Amino acid sequence: MLNEKVESALNHQIKIEAQSSQFYLAMASWAETEGLVGTAKFLYEHSDEERQHMLKLIKFVNERGGKALIPELEAPPEDFESIVEIFKTLLQHEIKVTNHVNEVVDICLSEKDYTTHNFMQWYVAEQLEEEATARTIMDKLQMIGNEKAGLYLFDRDLENLTPEDQPLE
Repeated sequence: MLNEKVESALNHQIKIEAQSSQFYLAMASWAETEGLVGTAKFLYEHSDEERQHMLKLIKFVNERGGKALIPELEAPPEDFESIVEIFKTLLQHEIKVTNHVNEVVDICLSEKDYTTHNFMQWYVAEQLEEEATARTIMDKLQMIGNEKAGLYLFDRDLENLTPEDQPLE
């Protein structure tokens, strides 16, 4: 049975994961309308992945005797200045998500909920990957600069990227 503090922290994390999915979805839609098909594909896939993270939390909370709450979401931004802004924003967002995951882990330890602590280790590892992917993408974009041919190739590489290939190297 989940204690109140842990359940509340997990429900907050459910909202964060749901909001992340929406955030990626908004970025994907923008990229698609800008002709960045590969970037859009990459972001649509990440939106789905974030939704799966949310569902995994919901199932865990309910299976542990808690009640997962389905959150109301804030509207994500609709417009972005550039692909660089998207990935810069994405990295900042992933760092915030990592901080929230760490807060949940901290609450689990302080409440001596080792089962949930163990469950959350998957999210800790996942966030390490998410941040590494975002940083690698930012490194690539910095190398490209304003070069249109480089951006074209970058977008094409993202389009052909499979989930096993991430992070980009």
